Amino acid sequence: MLSVTAVKQLGSFRLDVRFDAPTPGVVALFGRSGSGKSTVVNMIAGLLTPDSGRVALDGKILVDTQARVDLPPERRHIGYVFQDARLFPHLNVAANLKYAQKRAGTPYVSEEEVVGLLSLESLLARRTHQLSGGERQRVAIARALLSQPRLLLLDEPLAGLDDVRRDELLPYLETLRDHLAIPMVFVTHRFDEVLRLATHIVLMEAGTTIAEGNVGHMSLNAHLRALIGVDEVGAIIEGTVIDVDPATHLTKVRVGHGELHVTSDGLTRGTMLRIQVLARDIIVSTEFPQHLSVRNKLAGVVTSLDGDGDSDLVTIDIGATSIMARITKAATQELALRVGMPVWALVKAVSLRGRSFNAKA
Repeated sequence: MLSVTAVKQLGSFRLDVRFDAPTPGVVALFGRSGSGKSTVVNMIAGLLTPDSGRVALDGKILVDTQARVDLPPERRHIGYVFQDARLFPHLNVAANLKYAQKRAGTPYVSEEEVVGLLSLESLLARRTHQLSGGERQRVAIARALLSQPRLLLLDEPLAGLDDVRRDELLPYLETLRDHLAIPMVFVTHRFDEVLRLATHIVLMEAGTTIAEGNVGHMSLNAHLRALIGVDEVGAIIEGTVIDVDPATHLTKVRVGHGELHVTSDGLTRGTMLRIQVLARDIIVSTEFPQHLSVRNKLAGVVTSLDGDGDSDLVTIDIGATSIMARITKAATQELALRVGMPVWALVKAVSLRGRSFNAKA
């Protein structure tokens, strides 16, 4: 568990945060620019001391102002990856990695493993000025990992990259999440990065934490809806591949007590997937749908109806998980929707957001 309770006054800005995130996993600090996300990771790292509060990682106290405990950064065994890679320009990639190992704690991951996970083999002899932005960030992540940290902090590591380089780096971060049991705190203001990487979301606004929880739970949170906008509202659900048609690339995925059909390559039975179903892509029916081109039909029960401007958001329990539909208020009235009512959800589009988190034991 990563437990953070901290208050800090910085000029006119006041930070007052509190959250408890399970470990291992990827905690996304998500919010608008200026909400205090970087200040939080700086306090976790020991670069900034809270005026009052306590930070603990898996039972080890990093700072406790009441008990007058404040471990210096070098004793916290935390890796930090900044927006800019901060590599040593006079050293090549291999030497940058060697430097990190000189200052490392008890080894749990080898240089060979890190180099392989981040595909750095062809870069080892290069100087840092010969690297692209994405390559520099991969080296920075590798250097942080080779310090053998108990926690990895990533402060918007993709912010300085164009979309092409960002899309190149994201799969590497997913690989680290799935192959290493090291907890991570990932700072971002882009929700698509949260969807790809996070297992736990902490929402921040104006220096405070306004909500937190696992990705599926938070995808239905009203505070999150206000941050990401109408077009991105929807449920994040997890499913298991139960059948694959190699001829059509059509994959059948078990979600709740229903099934979704998605188009994807390279999946096998038993693969766990994270799926995004946007509220605008769901049609609600009170009768069993027939003679329609929509392949994905999920039976469920209405659990909530929330007004959202000119439309309503309908949350539907499909068995151990929920999805959300955006429909007009007129449709709500015509269908006479109410909590507890059985309905069918017709899903027009499904977006795969990567394999589910599966920490190494």
